Amino acid sequence: MSMRFTGWRTARGVAALSVAAVLAVGAAGCGGGGGDDKKPHTSASATKPGGSNPSTQEGQSDDPLAELKGSDGLTLQITTAKRDSGGFVTVNGNLRNDGPKDLVIPSALSGDETEIIRNGRSLGGATLVDPKGKKRYYVLRDTDGRPLTTTGFSALKSGATLAVFMQFPAPPESTSEVDFQLPTFPTAPLKISD
Repeated sequence: MSMRFTGWRTARGVAALSVAAVLAVGAAGCGGGGGDDKKPHTSASATKPGGSNPSTQEGQSDDPLAELKGSDGLTLQITTAKRDSGGFVTVNGNLRNDGPKDLVIPSALSGDETEIIRNGRSLGGATLVDPKGKKRYYVLRDTDGRPLTTTGFSALKSGATLAVFMQFPAPPESTSEVDFQLPTFPTAPLKISD
């Protein structure tokens, strides 16, 4: 049994690493330049006068699935929760500083697991809860223990927005609604799309 479980975890880790690599390549391809990693993304609401509305990211709708208000003006807007063919659920959204001053991102968002904390600031503390199946799903990790979520951020300027993602193991196909939880934010119900 333990050998089968170890083989399954290894295969799952390899699959998670492959997905992370694809996401990283995709994010780099959409980045439009580089070298300015210290500046957070600006708010999508800042548009040119007379211009059209900002475009949403591929697969994201104009209306968010949920908007959660955290401490000190920090807002998490969840735009998609999509089931992937590889057995994952990817949650995309925007972390925004609506407060009047620059904000240091709370370390609690990373969770309290030593392995995740060792890899720096992240959204590794996020979970999906299946209330009917009575199961909790934690953010996936690659084979080096890094969480499959947005990492490497520490502060947001006032009015700034950071596009974020979190990847979880998928609940059974019959489960289409889960509760999203992230430390310092209220719980939000999410509908998973296929």
